[in-house]
Amino acid sequence: MASPGRKPENPASAGPRRTSVVVFPFDIFGGSGAGAGAELIADELREIVADNRREEVPTRADVYTRKFRIKEYSFDSLAALNAWRTTGRQAARPMLDGAPQDFFLWLGGSHISSLPVYEEAIRQPGTIILQLDAHLDIHHFASCNPLPTHGNFIRHIERPDGHSENEPFPIVHLGHRDLLLPQEEIGRFYRRAHSAIEFAQRREGVLAEIEGSLAGADRILLDIDCDVFDPAFFPATGRPVPAGLSPLDVLRVLGCIPLEKLAGVVLSEFDPGRDQTDRSLGLIVWLLEATLLARHELRWHTH
Repeated sequence: MASPGRKPENPASAGPRRTSVVVFPFDIFGGSGAGAGAELIADELREIVADNRREEVPTRADVYTRKFRIKEYSFDSLAALNAWRTTGRQAARPMLDGAPQDFFLWLGGSHISSLPVYEEAIRQPGTIILQLDAHLDIHHFASCNPLPTHGNFIRHIERPDGHSENEPFPIVHLGHRDLLLPQEEIGRFYRRAHSAIEFAQRREGVLAEIEGSLAGADRILLDIDCDVFDPAFFPATGRPVPAGLSPLDVLRVLGCIPLEKLAGVVLSEFDPGRDQTDRSLGLIVWLLEATLLARHELRWHTH
């Protein structure tokens, strides 16, 4: 497994030139309430950056504070709602087409808000999506809506020209607790999928396989659906499922990612109305801040 403490030869010159934060609080078609979560996280990040800029002594946050910009979208009109997918692709495209030295955070509402990012990411040869989620979003059972929702949006990804319908997407998944989908159906859409049960029973082997799956990528996109966490650690999500990952499990997974290849982090399904004394908010903001530092320093700080 990759060492979280590894350092590049020249971290100062190798970090991102800038970090863009897109606030995309779309939470229609499942996950109502998560849009407010995206906006709340953005407010927390603004406060952190403002505090960093007021600081008069050197801090680690100096590596990203002056490179930080936020753009926020709203869906408060029928026209904006109708155009959400096109708007999302237009927002995601320049970040995924841009220089590899750039980095972005996508703060989404429900998980379907990541669909435009996926569609732009798979257009980029050599890009792999590492998805952490309690669900495999390809549900197609009798009770499921066949239209795009946060529970089936992977089935609705627009494939680029030349991409076969029989070819799985470049998605490596970890954390699902699904008990219904056959492995053959999962393999139609995911390059590799590791359940939370598999992770619990052979953690080191799964981490090694994830590292191997990412080794050939030119770019990596990390997608975190907050319900990947066990509800004991993270109650603020609309569809909690037992036997999830702990915060330390997620940190171990992040240690498998070559940081210089991490293009961006997509976050979704944080519902602040279900939080308890802001502990979910505190966890996710800390994790985002730690990832910002790691990506700009190109190391996970170990001292």
